[in-house]
Amino acid sequence: MTDGMLLSRTALYEAHLSCDGKMVPFGGWEMPIQYTTGILAETRSVRSHVGMFDVSHMGRIEIRGKNAADLVHWIVTQDILGLEIGKARYSFLCTEDGGILDDVVIYRLGTDHLLMVCNAANRPVVWQWLDSWVKTYKDVSIEDITTDTVMIAVQGPNSVSLIESVAPNVDLPRHPFTVASSNMNGFKLLIGRTGYTGENGFEIIAPAGDGLTIWNMLCEAGASPCGLGSRDLLRLEASLLLHGNDIGLWANPVEAGLERFVNFNKQAFIGMDAIRLAKTQGSRKRLIGFVMQERGIARATHSIFTNEEEIGTVTSGGYSPTLDKSIGLGYVPIEHSRPGTPLLINVRGKFIPAVVVTLPFYSRKRQV
Repeated sequence: MTDGMLLSRTALYEAHLSCDGKMVPFGGWEMPIQYTTGILAETRSVRSHVGMFDVSHMGRIEIRGKNAADLVHWIVTQDILGLEIGKARYSFLCTEDGGILDDVVIYRLGTDHLLMVCNAANRPVVWQWLDSWVKTYKDVSIEDITTDTVMIAVQGPNSVSLIESVAPNVDLPRHPFTVASSNMNGFKLLIGRTGYTGENGFEIIAPAGDGLTIWNMLCEAGASPCGLGSRDLLRLEASLLLHGNDIGLWANPVEAGLERFVNFNKQAFIGMDAIRLAKTQGSRKRLIGFVMQERGIARATHSIFTNEEEIGTVTSGGYSPTLDKSIGLGYVPIEHSRPGTPLLINVRGKFIPAVVVTLPFYSRKRQV
């Protein structure tokens, strides 16, 4: 990809649009890998200033009705009944055996109105999962608004000042995992103080027809368009897991080190017994972070060894421009998961030393 691009809902996902409005043919429904500046430069832009991502491909499903909160409370691992209006919560949809069907963000927009944001690839599965439970709960309706809206992530330490320079009167949510209805120069928006980069930032949801104008306003104000490559590096640096790589049906939240996103005080939720058993009895494997000790980059599917024994598999890996180190994630037996444990990563037949470290690799105190 060579031009800065925005996925255009009005073009039925068949074109991207650059910041100057030039049409660029686009054959799929996904983010560009990179824009003109390149993956490493885009990553640095988010860490030092502001980057923006077209994440319109992510699923957005509204759940409404007097029993909407009860339904979502039952199918996710977090407490939704106690979620206040105007707040958001990261959670998991799990199967009965504790496997992670998807990781989602739930926005409480009203007493009887919630919005679930899910991963793009899992959108059909999440819809079917919701639909299967709607039949159990009366007075609940679900609506997939993905194709009727755009979603733009504005991320970086200067994200607040940049958005306010575009729209001085915009009502931005002031704390992490809060959400507000707002107005940006006449455009009605839903703005969540959430993201997937480890930086202070926002995710803007707007009607599809307004997406390009909003994108261009942010671009002209100095936000750097960023693609999938930098997004993957940023979330890896912040140790934010990717469904399908780091988490999935084959791992429960305890094995993934994410039990903090499970509310064990709930009376019941799907997968509760299996997840609680993993917590009380201990799991046999654990997701770990590691840093390479010599030159070489670990990639997903590379094997993890200790001495001559293969013990696990890399799930995500890459070079971190922020840390100037090669880093990675992977599952190993619990006895090899302690920080400081030496490992060997098989990179195309060469065994490169690595060491287990405490996650996250990178963190920054979020601004208020």
